[in-house]
Amino acid sequence: MTRYLLDASVSFALLGGEQTVLGRLAQLETQQVALSAIAWSEALAAASQDRRLKENIDLCRQNLDILPFHRASAEAYGALLEAVVPKRRRILDRMVAAQALEAGLTLVTLTPEIFEDIQGLTILNWA
Repeated sequence: MTRYLLDASVSFALLGGEQTVLGRLAQLETQQVALSAIAWSEALAAASQDRRLKENIDLCRQNLDILPFHRASAEAYGALLEAVVPKRRRILDRMVAAQALEAGLTLVTLTPEIFEDIQGLTILNWA
């Protein structure tokens, strides 16, 4: 059962082989951890430009679930935007946060300050 959703900051650190993130991830059961399809899309785009990320992307693909961003996630995103000040630079981060809220998951991030204005979001800070 999935309990944790990795945001883009954690996804990039993971794909980059960041030892602290790898160590923390190793303490969780793999079936409890997932990536948002939004963060996964960002990772795939970056991997197309970075050989090291490309080498590690298959490991993530084989070991972590990718949660789809579906209608309920989109509706949660719409509700979230009604409750916070819109920030164009944070659109994708807020979509991932909405997905975590909708699914009742803890968002794992290296940048908790990005999410501090989102009520009800449970955050695990790996910074």
